[in-house]
Amino acid sequence: MKIAIDKLHFTYPIGLEALKGISLVVEPGEQVAIVGQNGAGKTTLARHLNGLLKPTSGSVFIGDWETTKFSTAKLAARVGYVFQNPDEQLFSRDVVTEVSFGPRNLGYAKGKVDELVERAMALTELNGKAEANPYDLSPAWRKMVALASIIAMDTPIVIFDEPTTGQDAVNVARIAHVISELKREGRTVVVITHDIDFCAENFERVIALSQGRVLLDGSTREVLGQEDILAQTYVEPPQLTRLGKRLGLKETVTTQEEFIKSLA
Repeated sequence: MKIAIDKLHFTYPIGLEALKGISLVVEPGEQVAIVGQNGAGKTTLARHLNGLLKPTSGSVFIGDWETTKFSTAKLAARVGYVFQNPDEQLFSRDVVTEVSFGPRNLGYAKGKVDELVERAMALTELNGKAEANPYDLSPAWRKMVALASIIAMDTPIVIFDEPTTGQDAVNVARIAHVISELKREGRTVVVITHDIDFCAENFERVIALSQGRVLLDGSTREVLGQEDILAQTYVEPPQLTRLGKRLGLKETVTTQEEFIKSLA
């Protein structure tokens, strides 16, 4: 499902102008990472996609729906949003009830709900924790419960807000696998992240924000290769990208595989 944003401005009630005329399009099935320093407008932008925030001016379309004309509850059928802190999202007494809440609330038949829940829990490796209270689990596993609860809603667009924050390498790999599967299914994934290595390894397009405006927008290789411009938003390319530049490699590299291939 296409996301179309046109001349989006947003000012908070305190008078802070957080978004200053953002226009961009995300095509169906794209995997997009939004990067930038704290205060750049990343989360403010993402929260316009599911109607948590409404434009001060400009427009946001999710498919053929303009977000100002639909409630957040309605938009939840098209856009799933995984919060940075899972504790802001979880409320049920056990994992399976939590994961089934979304699809049940969207009105799916029981058989469809069961199928979606089973798949989401398998994808996030939660099958052995179905009866556990989410708050008895570690923060890493609570993150997976939050992911599963959104995946089970089967939305065409999924937004992850800082998915790797506070996660160990094993859980980061799980999250990467989830994103890979969503891509395989043709779902659009938008991620807000400070984890530039995770961004480089898992996303094909990067949008860099600075002070409420789009600073860069292009393929991961194109954006991460522009070190001087990225510095304006205090984003450093991955270490391998910077090392490749220092070694004089002809192409911008973003992953170990690209680095080794360029050296060879």
